[in-house]
Amino acid sequence: MAKALLVGSVSVFLAGATTMAAAGEKSGFFDWIHGDWYLTVGAAGFAAPEFEGAGDTIFRATPMISLGKVGPEARFVSRNDNISFSLYDSGAFRTGAVGKIVFPRDADDADDLNGLSDVGWGAELGAFAEVYPTDWLRVRGELRQGVGAHHGVVADVAVDAFTDVTETVRVSGGPRLSMASADYFRTYYGVDAGESAASGLSEYDPGGGLKSVGAGGAVTWKTTDRITTSAFAEYARLLGPAADSSLVEERGSKNQFMIGMSATYRFDFTVP
Repeated sequence: MAKALLVGSVSVFLAGATTMAAAGEKSGFFDWIHGDWYLTVGAAGFAAPEFEGAGDTIFRATPMISLGKVGPEARFVSRNDNISFSLYDSGAFRTGAVGKIVFPRDADDADDLNGLSDVGWGAELGAFAEVYPTDWLRVRGELRQGVGAHHGVVADVAVDAFTDVTETVRVSGGPRLSMASADYFRTYYGVDAGESAASGLSEYDPGGGLKSVGAGGAVTWKTTDRITTSAFAEYARLLGPAADSSLVEERGSKNQFMIGMSATYRFDFTVP
């Protein structure tokens, strides 16, 4: 239960890492560390499925930690964005490296997982690109390769329209699309003969394809110069290999909802 109520989500986002090469040429490889930095700490509380594909909902609380070097801010940032290192930013187009922490999944998360193989810790590493067709619209795609927990490939696409209702309140939202390879689906949705005997679920050997479509939105309030709060909601409809899994059809749900709130506080400091 403690694991379900507190899943550590720690993002170390070094926004100034792209200046490392220039600093290295000037006077040393690690000189990019010097300068102005920020540390953002906070927490998010939300109601979400017990696991991806589950039919039951549980409340989760996660810490939020972000560390970065002060520099030009991205025009729009979504809570769905994974840890990003921008390598090129022209204003209308931005691209770079991306990473995601993958948390373990086992029978302690939900009784419906009894008899299925545990999934350990891992990561997903890859690249992202985002484009701004207009001043109020962002299209972002991520392509990530699994390491550790699974060895599949995951692709996410999100479109967000955003507008500043006031100087401190921003409303945003739009559609989402997710795809994955067979290795990913076998890890999280597959049921082999041994698992079928132990769990009572029908055997299932998925291929690759679409994972889900949905939509999400948020209202973000910059309460003070240092405090930011947000209310958010997401909906995903499982498709293809995920929707056809015996884990979903016999025990879970194709409809995945999440709703919650978050608050963060920003500290500024200088490394001499």
